Amino acid sequence: MLVTLEPVQTNRTRIERNLKLDKVKIALQYIMPKHLVSRLVGKLAAAEMGSVTTAAIKWFIKQYKIDMSEAAQPAPEAYPTFNQFFTRALKPGIRPLCEDKDYIIHPVDGAVSQLGPIEDGRIFQAKGHDYSSLALLGNQAADAKRFEEGDFATIYLAPKDYHRIHMPIKGTLSKMTYVPGELFSVNPLTAQNVPGLFARNERVVAIFETEIGPMAMVLVGATIVASIETIWAGTVTPPTGKDVFTWDYPTEGPDALTLEKGAEMGRFKLGSTVVMLFAKDALDEFADGVEPCSVTRMGQAFAKIED
Repeated sequence: MLVTLEPVQTNRTRIERNLKLDKVKIALQYIMPKHLVSRLVGKLAAAEMGSVTTAAIKWFIKQYKIDMSEAAQPAPEAYPTFNQFFTRALKPGIRPLCEDKDYIIHPVDGAVSQLGPIEDGRIFQAKGHDYSSLALLGNQAADAKRFEEGDFATIYLAPKDYHRIHMPIKGTLSKMTYVPGELFSVNPLTAQNVPGLFARNERVVAIFETEIGPMAMVLVGATIVASIETIWAGTVTPPTGKDVFTWDYPTEGPDALTLEKGAEMGRFKLGSTVVMLFAKDALDEFADGVEPCSVTRMGQAFAKIED
């Protein structure tokens, strides 16, 4: 009997070729002028170019298999700019909120990258990689202390996803921090290969006071992410230089900004990642089926609140 090893050899060759290609993709990210490319793409995404914009939107819908039947405006022609398409609203009621008061909800459509406890001030990124909560929060020691021994969850938004960010629980804004940084891609391949990815990329940290303690919503920038937007500050334009900027907000009185569970709090213009931090003993357990690689839909049960 003749035994051929050709299929095994072919598979091995394919795997080796893919590994080499992955290494090239990561290496290119280190040398690419990421900020320049991202700003240029941002300008194009914000431009009203008529039929050119519509053609780009139609290509994007086909390429990423976007379900436009969920959109408040399903027609590509309804969007004057690519940014308006990318941050499109959904039809009312298409993402019903979990009404169980014992649960917080998913803030976005996407997929869980990682979740679990914050151990010794470290957050798990991928096999062989973690980073400090202190670095993630812009080296704000007082903020990091509030989340010691707490829990985190990282959710990745793919290009096809709905890109508005909502509140997992009712909260009052107390602080916002802009942290300058790199603009690496935040896709799974990069997360597995770039050390400290989410703590080295440009990001906006919003801290809310909630009934279960402080909650940080960290909106992480990425390659070609034109900008990050919040509903209270609009587009968070990166200040000149490499300094961390912070803004404090009143938590009481007429100027306090309180957002209800499920309310919109921000938007990504061209996709990225949200990292959430919760205080110690704030969460009891994550909801059934919520685990790495699981799909998230805004409004569904995300985690049970500690009794």
